[in-house]
Amino acid sequence: MAKGIKEPTDDDDYIDIDDTGPGDLKGADGGYAWEEEYKRSWDVIQEDASGSIQSIVLGINDQQRRRRVRDTEAIQRGIIRHVVLIIDQSENMNLRDLMPTRIQCALSTVGMFIGEYFDQNPISQLSVIATKDGLAEKLTDLSGNPMDHLNALKDKANKDLAGEPSLQNALELAMHTLRRAPSHGSREIVCVMGSLTTCDPGDIAQTLEALKHAQVRVSMVHLAAEVHVFKKICKETGGLFYVAQNEDNMKDLLFENVPPPPVVSARATADMIQMGFPIKAGGVPTPCVCHHELGFVGYICPRCKSKVCSLPTDCDVCGLPLVSAPHLARSYHHLFPEENFKEVGGDSVDTTCFGCGAVWADPLLPAADAEGRGKYRCPRCKHDYCLECDIFIHETLHNCPGCV
Repeated sequence: MAKGIKEPTDDDDYIDIDDTGPGDLKGADGGYAWEEEYKRSWDVIQEDASGSIQSIVLGINDQQRRRRVRDTEAIQRGIIRHVVLIIDQSENMNLRDLMPTRIQCALSTVGMFIGEYFDQNPISQLSVIATKDGLAEKLTDLSGNPMDHLNALKDKANKDLAGEPSLQNALELAMHTLRRAPSHGSREIVCVMGSLTTCDPGDIAQTLEALKHAQVRVSMVHLAAEVHVFKKICKETGGLFYVAQNEDNMKDLLFENVPPPPVVSARATADMIQMGFPIKAGGVPTPCVCHHELGFVGYICPRCKSKVCSLPTDCDVCGLPLVSAPHLARSYHHLFPEENFKEVGGDSVDTTCFGCGAVWADPLLPAADAEGRGKYRCPRCKHDYCLECDIFIHETLHNCPGCV
């Protein structure tokens, strides 16, 4: 025994800890590799010389604009969509890596997705399916009323989380729901999954072949990590697969499914679709054919003279699609998107924004300064807009005020 080193005895709790560590675990900043991967989001917020965080807001808006520029291509899209939304109700959705829990974060985001989906696709339909304990359950059938889906999510999807999901059963039920969808509309499945496993009764590869044969597009937003079989199904059906990093990123990824997908070449045909434009009912209360209840408010089908409660929908008597003129007009902005505005420098002759009238040199004007940054010009009418007006025109208005 070397001198100066105490020999361990039975009475001592002796633990030899090697705290030196190999040198290859150190990162560029001197810390460990797993410490470098952790992002301190609050350190990104930095004030400028005047104590303002205006530059941070400008950077966030610029990121949103760059993402929108990639999505405004003039390609052929279908305006009548039939989407089945699959929500994971397994016990993995109780985890708290997304605040407050995965399921509550998912339900909140899905609720916003449903509202935005029907706002941008007013003549489309949606169905909701939940999966847990190796089973799949249809919460709502294909419908054009967003309140039906929101009420179903509020009543049931936040309760009784248990077991493992069954992606195969959910996809089979979704395909069965989409079988009665007309051929002129797109057939899509959007999944929100949190489990890394799936409890399936058979070979999911056969379900994948059935999806491809039925030309059903599957997209998925996963809340945990990338799973090979999930990504393979999305890739081979022409859909999108994403992994959410946080709550805001999950909303952005799910909202990628709001615009209609491009029409595949095999179905790029022009079909004449018969639709009815009903007139508003009034006067005495009459029963509706959808709920069989008396009411003053409703719409009269131009073919069979039956009354329905809301639009858009399909007449339960004659099957005629019933829409209103504003719904049809709002659906066409996907086919003819507004052109991307080009950023111009400070040599622009316009001193105010053509949209809101704000002065460019005003320091309170978002995303604009005296040097001319934040000016965006319409390529057709040559009017200049600030970034806030540019975002509003492309995401909400879908028409340039100067061109109109």
